[in-house]
Amino acid sequence: MTTMTQLTSAGSSALVVTVPDAPHTSGWPSPVHREIGTLPLSRLRRVTDYIREHLDQHLTLAQLGAVVYMSPYHFARLFQHSTGLPPHRFVVRARIDHAATLLAAPELSITQISRVVGFRTPSHFATVFHRLMGVTPSEYRARHLCTDRSHREGDRDGMA
Repeated sequence: MTTMTQLTSAGSSALVVTVPDAPHTSGWPSPVHREIGTLPLSRLRRVTDYIREHLDQHLTLAQLGAVVYMSPYHFARLFQHSTGLPPHRFVVRARIDHAATLLAAPELSITQISRVVGFRTPSHFATVFHRLMGVTPSEYRARHLCTDRSHREGDRDGMA
């Protein structure tokens, strides 16, 4: 193990970092050296999984913080440092990403998709979707259904 000490201008030690000398070869993943002020990966995974499983519900900072046993304030601060996004933006982005996946298939109507991903009204869903994706949900669906159809027809033509 190599230990490095960073000295302050006054000459006292301020930070000690321990770095392994040899590469990690035990078969387990190498420990991740994370920044101070971020959520531990296990807690980040737990809360992002919770968000994805509960997209159809109204999610509050208090609920999300409780998932990782933190106050809403500290959770929001550490979550943003960990993901680069505030919790609300992360939730909205996850909702739109899931909606895009659902829109690529014709089974559900756009109104149904808006509810499945947690928007109260289809018009609010359409507004947010357009702002983040650059196209309306209808345009997105039309493009992806046409692309999917042409790929399937191309596959059939190639096999004949």
